[in-house]
Amino acid sequence: MAYGGQQARVRTRATLLTLGLAAALLGAVALLFLRLAHWAGGHPLPAVLLTVLSLPLLYALVRGMPRARELRRAARAGMAEADAESAAAEPTVVLPTTAAPQDGLTLPIDPYAFEEAVADLCRRDGCQDVEVVGGAGDLGADVLATAPDGRRVVIQCKRYAPTHKTGSQDLQRFGGTCWTVHGAQLAVLVTTSTFTDPAKDYADFCGIRLVDGAELKAWTAGESPAPWGPTRVG
Repeated sequence: MAYGGQQARVRTRATLLTLGLAAALLGAVALLFLRLAHWAGGHPLPAVLLTVLSLPLLYALVRGMPRARELRRAARAGMAEADAESAAAEPTVVLPTTAAPQDGLTLPIDPYAFEEAVADLCRRDGCQDVEVVGGAGDLGADVLATAPDGRRVVIQCKRYAPTHKTGSQDLQRFGGTCWTVHGAQLAVLVTTSTFTDPAKDYADFCGIRLVDGAELKAWTAGESPAPWGPTRVG
């Protein structure tokens, strides 16, 4: 109950702040419009030129609105998932240990060992400078590497039970840091479970490569290509 009340207060404050900022923005836009109208009355030719030059910008803004709406829908879906999951603890993970027959790579139950196993897959399939950086303060990155083609790979690992889907909230947290903070040229989220539809939509919009449990097992066994390309190196 305390958590729910605190969440409601935070939302109320956020709503009031948003309304205040919107009112201030509208006032500033109205004032700017009045000043521009007054200026255009005394300078008709520059006003026409300015209008013509602003048309490409307006066109770009209109074109970008549908994508922005898609991103907002994915974000709202992720928040709904977070509210539904906040009342319950993460379920106990029961993940069988499976090995790739040709090299003995495993997918262990321990989360830190799981990150190491994903790092081993990166090394096996041609990555250089592979580093496990997961833990407190990792800012969304668990494994960093350089792909065979030179791209910087940033991977986040989610070791979940098969019934615990990876949601869009996980993708949003990763998407907020993988490009800007870690400089990813290829961002990958690997999970032992599956992804929700909003998570897939968000990943598709942001260009994040998803690897679910089935794909992970196939990658481990050498039956499918690594996330960075179709050719296995080594």
